[in-house]
Amino acid sequence: MTEPQPENAFAQPDPGAARRLRTHQALVRITERHAGGEDRRRWDEHRMPMPPLDALRRVADLASGSALPEEGVPAVDQDDLTAALTLVPWARAEFDQLEAGLLRMSKGRGMTWQEIAFGLGLGSAQAARQRHERLLQRADTDI
Repeated sequence: MTEPQPENAFAQPDPGAARRLRTHQALVRITERHAGGEDRRRWDEHRMPMPPLDALRRVADLASGSALPEEGVPAVDQDDLTAALTLVPWARAEFDQLEAGLLRMSKGRGMTWQEIAFGLGLGSAQAARQRHERLLQRADTDI
């Protein structure tokens, strides 16, 4: 039986691993403190945290006063806001994937880039193509 190796104090930290851990901790914090309704039930019964975009929206709504906290739920604090900010890249990546998929489906169903540009509120077919290319590039770097 081999003994566990001590952690190398001189090894460079893995920023990606640290970010993933912080992201998970942010999602758990927001879910534990602010989940309501179905999100609360899923957390209480299965320890399933809220989806990132829902967690962001919940903190933003509570912090802005457009949603009222449930009875006994703490007010949004600076750590909650930091947790929400931590989730922004994850939520943005999910949204980018959704948009890229819609663009692929639109093209697959015969829509022109000009029609897609109109749907996206862009001024030209070229702008729609460039947006699609940027989404694909971002998706490649997010993996």
